[in-house]
Amino acid sequence: MRALITGASNGLGKDFAIKLANLGYDLVLVARSEDKLDHIQNKLKDKVNVKTEVMDLSIKDNVYKLYETYRNKIDLLINNAGYGLCDEFNRIDLDNELNMINLNIISLHILTKLFLNDFIAKDSGQILNVASLAAFEPGPLMATYYSTKSYVYNLTMAIYEELRRKKSNVKISVLCPGPVDTGFNDRAKVNFSVKPLTSDYVTSYALKKLKRNKLLIIPSLRMKLTVFGVRFMPRKLLLKMTYNIQEKKTKSKL
Repeated sequence: MRALITGASNGLGKDFAIKLANLGYDLVLVARSEDKLDHIQNKLKDKVNVKTEVMDLSIKDNVYKLYETYRNKIDLLINNAGYGLCDEFNRIDLDNELNMINLNIISLHILTKLFLNDFIAKDSGQILNVASLAAFEPGPLMATYYSTKSYVYNLTMAIYEELRRKKSNVKISVLCPGPVDTGFNDRAKVNFSVKPLTSDYVTSYALKKLKRNKLLIIPSLRMKLTVFGVRFMPRKLLLKMTYNIQEKKTKSKL
């Protein structure tokens, strides 16, 4: 069995790699940081075969190149690469924002579609798309980031139903964690307003649910209750609350 993990140099991607290696998966690890990938490879190479691909997946040509290298050679795809930006929508640098859309949506969409077709052809394989609790609500001060995660969530849900109706053995899941202690907050230039979950816990929980072919994976009871409560909250009240939360995150980083 071989797993391909994007955003594998730290955080969730790194912990997924370590845990899957312990389960006997050969690995393809993709990220921009060669030094970090080499460190993980050296740590795991005595357990399993580990290949690394140093590339920026916000560049579309790199995404196609990655697929062509590993087409029909992957059993589990984990689309984990992504980042966030925090500020008023009109103030965020457009090029940085488009780069985020390319990484969070376009690269994930391409890899999901291409590897899904491989999996359907052999009637086996599994995809885990990493979204966020942000997928379930609008996100003032992180408007575009929240929107990208909504895309990931809804895309995964739709594909699941298509696979179910054709009685396919291919499985797809979406991971929607709340705050996780990774490098995300540094790049987004925010501090979490609640105590984050550890990456170790989130990846362990996700792999346990993935083994059971769980469609929607939300780590921790607190986060499950948050998603449940959002469904019944008036939209304008939810917008005000989310704005205040994001504003506190930004101020605490100054």
